[in-house]
Amino acid sequence: MSSELLDALTLLEKEKGISKDIIIDAIEAALISAYRRNFNQAQNVRIDFNLETGSMRVFARKEVVDEVFDPRLEISLEDARRINPNYQVEDVVELEVTPKDFGRIAAQTAKQVVTQRVREAERGIIYSEFIDREEDIMTGIVQRLDSKFIYVSLGKIEALLPQSEQMPNERYQPHDRIKVFITKVEKTTKGPQIFVSRTHPGLLKRLFEIEVPEIYDGTVEIKSVAREAGDRSKISVHSDNPEVDPVGACVGPKGARVQAVVNELKGEKIDIVKWSNDPVVFVANALSPSKVLDVLVNEQEKATTVIVPDYQLSLAIGKRGQNARLAAKLTGWKIDIKSETEARDLGIYPREENIRLFDNQDEHEPEYDEEIE
Repeated sequence: MSSELLDALTLLEKEKGISKDIIIDAIEAALISAYRRNFNQAQNVRIDFNLETGSMRVFARKEVVDEVFDPRLEISLEDARRINPNYQVEDVVELEVTPKDFGRIAAQTAKQVVTQRVREAERGIIYSEFIDREEDIMTGIVQRLDSKFIYVSLGKIEALLPQSEQMPNERYQPHDRIKVFITKVEKTTKGPQIFVSRTHPGLLKRLFEIEVPEIYDGTVEIKSVAREAGDRSKISVHSDNPEVDPVGACVGPKGARVQAVVNELKGEKIDIVKWSNDPVVFVANALSPSKVLDVLVNEQEKATTVIVPDYQLSLAIGKRGQNARLAAKLTGWKIDIKSETEARDLGIYPREENIRLFDNQDEHEPEYDEEIE
């Protein structure tokens, strides 16, 4: 072991931020283990690491006793006093037992420890970097594929894109550049493990933050997201500034902003609706592009009955019930849709005290006369 090791440790401390003392302690512990393993020794030993020369010596530590039962761990009082007449029972005597070829073993062990500590430090740095990016969006490059995962390079590490988080309308090839949403960062024995998604609603939210400056700066807020990845999504938006049209801001000039998100999601349809704290208005908006005649609210069960024109019934429900399902996810309210004719037969429409006409085909908030209790 030479002073070159000490120079290397000093350099590592500067470049990797790994404390030299921590590495030296780790080397000493590893050398004790290596000594016992290579020389078939079981005694209690101490490693003396000379920080100036880089040399190492091994000392066996033996307790002074009246009667020796294990010569590897004990030394008689008589033998101890031959070394130093001041030794007493229960004192510890240190005897140098450095093997002749211990330098070679020490060099190999030190190299292994340093390599391991550097790897651990780098893993720690990567973990620290990515744990702060949970629920964030990153651009990655597809590296390889197997039956369970797509491995996406995020620069310093490969992330795992599980099959369940892959969009059904996408086909991935090596070297494809894709945007992914970081769902989970775990610390494992093999280093940090990062899981990403293409189907998570958070991906849609982050994409709009990138494309819409008003969302990024907080002027417009995304209140909720409902997504069936690869097919259709709905987002509700709101602005406290009365001069800002939140829906228009997300759509962008000639639809450019929303189209950029649609392109990234390979044609996934996106409905942008205006949020309202009035469930009647919010549910009506959420069923866009269908027109809504009235919304009956059951606060106790957090359920609504929505009445739509007969010719709009299939549009309101959507293909395989998708429009109604997404609207329910978006609003957090149960939604039961009835046609105008069915509602009249049931005697729940029209109501004399309140006749509403909702128009969700434009970007204006639906009009209503008074709030329903």
